[in-house]
Amino acid sequence: MAKISGRRHGRAAARLAAAAITAALVVTGASAASASDIGDAPMFGLTGINSSGTAYYYAPLGDGTISSRVEFNTGMTGLAFVGQVDHNADNVADGRWQLGTNGNIWYYAADNSPAVKVGYGWDIYNTVVSVGQFGGAEGGDLLARDNKGDLYLYLGYGDGTVTKRLKVGYGWDIYTQIAGNGDLDGDGKGDLVARDKSGVLWLYKGTGNQHDPYQKRTKIGSGWNQYNTLFAAGDLNMDGKADLVARNAKGELYLYAGTGNGAAPYKPKAIIGTSGWNTYRLFF
Repeated sequence: MAKISGRRHGRAAARLAAAAITAALVVTGASAASASDIGDAPMFGLTGINSSGTAYYYAPLGDGTISSRVEFNTGMTGLAFVGQVDHNADNVADGRWQLGTNGNIWYYAADNSPAVKVGYGWDIYNTVVSVGQFGGAEGGDLLARDNKGDLYLYLGYGDGTVTKRLKVGYGWDIYTQIAGNGDLDGDGKGDLVARDKSGVLWLYKGTGNQHDPYQKRTKIGSGWNQYNTLFAAGDLNMDGKADLVARNAKGELYLYAGTGNGAAPYKPKAIIGTSGWNTYRLFF
């Protein structure tokens, strides 16, 4: 069983996150957040994969905007899902999961060590989400939904491998988008948002309990069917709060900055990409 341990606050390792952001921003001339500014939300930046399998990375600039793109990788074809994960709660990505359309899921550590095969048969799922430390385990977890609408939690060991699945919900086929990788209400536990078929956005506050990982849903918005993609990219404006990114059919990209208030978890939208974002078939 994965080790159970709450997300740690006030950690000196936050300096690593600040250093990583500084390195990412050297070419932009922007200022990175200081260690005291680092909150409890992962700072992953934003990466998109286009139809030819080329991935481009956009660094956060600290004011909610993002840098010009930099090529991250090529040959990323045949993928159904890619998700970054911060296992040790220092706000820096430790690696990423990649799920192939063949149902095999692999883990690629950020230190470039050999890839690890995590499982097979995952093509039974139509949605997989990297949800951070959601079920109380020390490492980052995965959430997966099958075609029946059943929801399963895989607790992370902290090295990219995961436990056997735990069924944690049913009826989730009412949702067209599910996102989450951070704390939206300021209680130190990872949360989820889900959009239903009528465009209503719902918040599921996390509990940190692997057997009952979220509370009853609360409505936090409507009209979200204007977007064809919702994605939790961690903290893009570097204020320590988890944000949400949304793309519309015109290819515009919007940032919904987190507030830390569960009753109204996002600020009004701000455009961060004016066109062309429909180039990307996957974000991570």
